[in-house]
Amino acid sequence: MHEPIDTNENTDQPLKVIFAPGCFDAFEGTQEELDEMMADIMRMAANGEIFEKGRVLDIDDPEDAAMIEMIEGKLEGGIDEDYVRKLQ
Repeated sequence: MHEPIDTNENTDQPLKVIFAPGCFDAFEGTQEELDEMMADIMRMAANGEIFEKGRVLDIDDPEDAAMIEMIEGKLEGGIDEDYVRKLQ
């Protein structure tokens, strides 16, 4: 089992989750499954469970390195704070 992510308990600010444009482009489920996954992520962020179940990515792990590369590619254009994903 991995160690939980440091929650930076020195802050009273709630965790803000922002879904970057295109972050679910590779998702291969139904709209209902995507909605449920997004709701789960928001719930886990709100109650702190995201830190208990999350882990730090390891650049030396090939699968993690591929994930990091994909995330960096998605973020190159930056995150538009006003962007709201319109799901159909």
